[in-house]
Amino acid sequence: MTTATANLNGVSKGANIGIWIAQVLGAAAFIMAGVMKLGTPIPELSAMMPWTGEYSEGFVRMIGAIDLAGGLGLLLPSLTRIMPRLTVIAAACCVLLQIIAIAFHASRGEFMVLPTNAVYIALSLIVLWGRGHKAPIAPRS
Repeated sequence: MTTATANLNGVSKGANIGIWIAQVLGAAAFIMAGVMKLGTPIPELSAMMPWTGEYSEGFVRMIGAIDLAGGLGLLLPSLTRIMPRLTVIAAACCVLLQIIAIAFHASRGEFMVLPTNAVYIALSLIVLWGRGHKAPIAPRS
């Protein structure tokens, strides 16, 4: 590897850029989902996501807060380099959240949502692997 294609950890620039792209896309997806569940009136939200009209508003808002926290966790610790290991923990939690979401939606017969959940899992797994093993972010010194 030339110095132009490797960083200090011996990780290629392309791999690091790919992981950053997964982080940004994953964070954007989770943050948008969270903001929508937190800020959209339930009648409007249930027109897009029928399950939200069948559960308490508190439950829906809590899921929105979890989505928002997951999205912020995928990105902010790595960007700020303040406790960047939290990005790996957030990614693992996002994978778990989406596994639960798949079970929830499948039990309701909402199979058309599952590809979206699969994309969320894929992005979270890239971040989990990338920041956990391939190209960890060093904390600030």
